[in-house]
Amino acid sequence: MSTIKDIAKVAGVSVTTVSRALNGYSDVNEKTRQKIVRVAKELNYSPNTIARSLVMNKSKTIGLLVSGLNKASVKDNITFEVLSGINVFTGGSDYDLVLFSTTSTKQREKTYSQLCKDRMVDGVIVQGIRTDDPYLKEVIESNIPCVLIDIPFESDMIGYVTTDNLLGAKKAVNHLIDLGHTKIAMMNGHEYAFVSQRRLEGYRQALKENGIDVKSEWIANGEFSEEIAETQAEELFRTHPEISAIFCASDLMALGVMNAAKKLGLNIPDQLSIVGYDDIMLASYVSPKLTTIAQNKFEMGYQAAKLLVNMLEGKEEGHLVNLDTELKVRETTKLLK
Repeated sequence: MSTIKDIAKVAGVSVTTVSRALNGYSDVNEKTRQKIVRVAKELNYSPNTIARSLVMNKSKTIGLLVSGLNKASVKDNITFEVLSGINVFTGGSDYDLVLFSTTSTKQREKTYSQLCKDRMVDGVIVQGIRTDDPYLKEVIESNIPCVLIDIPFESDMIGYVTTDNLLGAKKAVNHLIDLGHTKIAMMNGHEYAFVSQRRLEGYRQALKENGIDVKSEWIANGEFSEEIAETQAEELFRTHPEISAIFCASDLMALGVMNAAKKLGLNIPDQLSIVGYDDIMLASYVSPKLTTIAQNKFEMGYQAAKLLVNMLEGKEEGHLVNLDTELKVRETTKLLK
């Protein structure tokens, strides 16, 4: 394998000049740089990234840390879309991407800092972490640059990317109100997700702004699970048959609500209108097709990677990216007669 010493010998320059030319330093004459690059290609030179990272104290690698990645995650496809966005951005940069997941067992064995050190990452994008996860405190207190997805914390070392969850929820509920519904329930996610808090607040605000009372007994906790949402919805509809519409804080829970409605013989949308959140792939394939609030998961990943790299490169920009949402009207909502 060729080394920078071989390149220096053929190019007739010092090893230091070769090193600085290949690492993009501006104090190398452009003609000399081009010559060095040409010789490097002729000698099939491949840099030793580990050695370079030790010298430069940078690995040029960022990590995606995913919490709660399991078989159920495959159905909503959110993690994959976020990962795709991150991968596209890093693919156009000089940074590499590594994926590592965390579980409670791994957290007992290694701290967040140890995990990052083992993976030799310069910075991390964190997705799917609950607000009660011990790793979140470690992330916030760490000196490792980090971008959080859907957790609103910002500092010199931390940025975050999210969508306007409050406004998205208001779009969903206002759509139902515009269709004549006033008896609107909500299937929310667990309390340890920031998005649950914001979407619940959006639901409440939309009702109040339209003069509709908020009934706490019409708000169920589906824990972002299709199965749990189905069970909760069955109980909700049996206890409160007057409900004519429901807003779900995720499409996966909306699918569970649809299953419950079918079990109880409730026709969708004639007897029950449903709006989901996320616009996962299944939303447009189920029957009837799900009306939902779309958030661009690919763009969330892309912007998270862009924000993290800008932080690592010392570019002076804000540490917050807030993306918009879009109401996708399909077949599960209908004008109330």
